[in-house]
Amino acid sequence: MKEKLMTMLEDRKDEMIQIRRHLHENPELSFEEEKTAQYIADFYKGKDVDVQTNVGNGYGIIVTIKGDKPGKVIGLRADFDALPIHEEADVPFKSKNEGVMHACGHDGHTAYMLILADCLIQLKSSIAGTIKIIHQHAEEVPPGGAKSIVESGVLDDLDAVFGTHLFPTDPVGTVGYRSGYSMAGRSYFKLVIQGTGGHGSSPQNANDPIVAGAHFVTAVQTIISRRLNPFEVGVVTIGSFDGKGTFNIIKDSIEIEGDIRYMNGETEQLIEKELRRIVGGIGEEFGVQCELTYLSDYPPLYNDPDITTRVVSTLKNANDETITNVIEFPMFSGSEDFAYYLQKIPGVFFYIGCKPKGVEKAYFNHHPKFDIDEDALLVSAKSVGYVVCEYVGQE
Repeated sequence: MKEKLMTMLEDRKDEMIQIRRHLHENPELSFEEEKTAQYIADFYKGKDVDVQTNVGNGYGIIVTIKGDKPGKVIGLRADFDALPIHEEADVPFKSKNEGVMHACGHDGHTAYMLILADCLIQLKSSIAGTIKIIHQHAEEVPPGGAKSIVESGVLDDLDAVFGTHLFPTDPVGTVGYRSGYSMAGRSYFKLVIQGTGGHGSSPQNANDPIVAGAHFVTAVQTIISRRLNPFEVGVVTIGSFDGKGTFNIIKDSIEIEGDIRYMNGETEQLIEKELRRIVGGIGEEFGVQCELTYLSDYPPLYNDPDITTRVVSTLKNANDETITNVIEFPMFSGSEDFAYYLQKIPGVFFYIGCKPKGVEKAYFNHHPKFDIDEDALLVSAKSVGYVVCEYVGQE
């Protein structure tokens, strides 16, 4: 099965690229991927599989490939939403949807997964078990699509789940992995500080929320520097301080928004507790009303150590010239809603190098000039294909 699958994937590399370019030209934002979802569903028409559409809180699609022999049930996930970014990449298949761009590689994820799934469908007689292809919507915008798909129960029978992500930090042929906690969890907060407005000439008759907010911005950084164990990972970022007004007017209220990153649940609990404590103190100290909104977006991503070891061994022993380097990646402070699958199902999320040829430093994900070396699509398909053969394949 392994040899047949790899040959089939190699023969369909150009088709992967064509699909990727079509999706790249026609990006859709999270929770608005109606046409993309229809394109994916149409791809499976007439094929011997079960297709469930509108899974979860949006346009999620689950495609079930049942092998001819009993065995494990595994899931393979590819996301398909784009970002609200105006594309600046110099490519002939530029986005036709103004202000929307596939700047994170989800078009590539979907392209390789469609061809890999089609090849696996044709090899059903050699599959011992069941493969569920998870075409996931809305990875980019909380609450995301993964959490709702998990909660729907359609994946309750999975023994393992796998996903990949294209990263331009490394050249094509590189597969990156990390065991245990690998990507950060993320929370969002908004603080509304209500003071008393007035004239700048008479501050004694007002209660300035900007002054209170400025103290909050400084104090909240002490959570990381003075409350968090130095050996733990945590970040608090103030991304928005909406206090714009008139130069001689003391504002009535302001809004502050921020982003929190952490590598485990205990760290999040500590940061949230200290954040709330500081907010309470600001209210008391400055006599202002503070309204805090705190939302846990995505949990930290935890790769099962045993399955990670098995995946790494499988890829290193593949003896495939397409996969030139299997290396351990450092922890990454970005977030991924694939973490919701891994909270319930053991599995691995690994990384595929896609650095464009001839560039010294590639534009990273979410940049308006983000681009990939499309040879990475075949690396993605073959890497996941080897893992599939390890779990449900028959020689």
